Amino acid sequence: MTLSQTADLSCLFEPRAVAVIGASGSPGKTGHTILRNIIDGGFPGAVYPVNPRGGEILGRPVVTSVGELPGPGEVDLAVVVIPAAAVPGALFELAERGVKVAIIISGGFREAGNDALEVELNTAIAKTGLRVIGPNCQGVVATGARLCASWPLTTRKGPIAVISQSGTVAAAVAGWAESEGFGVSGVVSLGNRADLDEADLIAHFSRDPGTAAVALYVEGLADGRRFM
Repeated sequence: MTLSQTADLSCLFEPRAVAVIGASGSPGKTGHTILRNIIDGGFPGAVYPVNPRGGEILGRPVVTSVGELPGPGEVDLAVVVIPAAAVPGALFELAERGVKVAIIISGGFREAGNDALEVELNTAIAKTGLRVIGPNCQGVVATGARLCASWPLTTRKGPIAVISQSGTVAAAVAGWAESEGFGVSGVVSLGNRADLDEADLIAHFSRDPGTAAVALYVEGLADGRRFM
């Protein structure tokens, strides 16, 4: 693998607009927390909560379905927080709206013994061409874009990028960097790594002028040679 062969992740780390699929008006639910952190983190682009109930959440009008999102080409990034069985179908809908990258927070795939559903997810990824973080992950922070599509709220900009299979470890390291005054350039919780993995993210941060060091937490490698 060379840098020229790696994915262009600009739509993940510098999206023009973000949709939260499964946004919730109930504090304490993940779909509420992530939407709030995107807003409170100061993301400057458009933010579209998607929930079939419609109405308004955190002062933002709710889109009732993915098919009602603006586009194609208006929304770069989707954060998916819906039941696992609905995720593969949602990817096809997102691709039709021109979304380029999805962060799948939803769990209930291979890590829960549901190998068949993860195969279905992999098929959807291959057919749509979407780039995917997750599933079963804690999201992404890109401080340069003022995007916190994760929890807890992380906003302090600094030279350290954190890449971790474990969301808990990612949040802990980012929190330490923030509390110690270092800050982070980005935080990525990879989860099951159905698509994008450590090698993709290392290549991205190696090109990022705001990143001087990368902290990794790796539980296992699918392709050790590519990682090296």
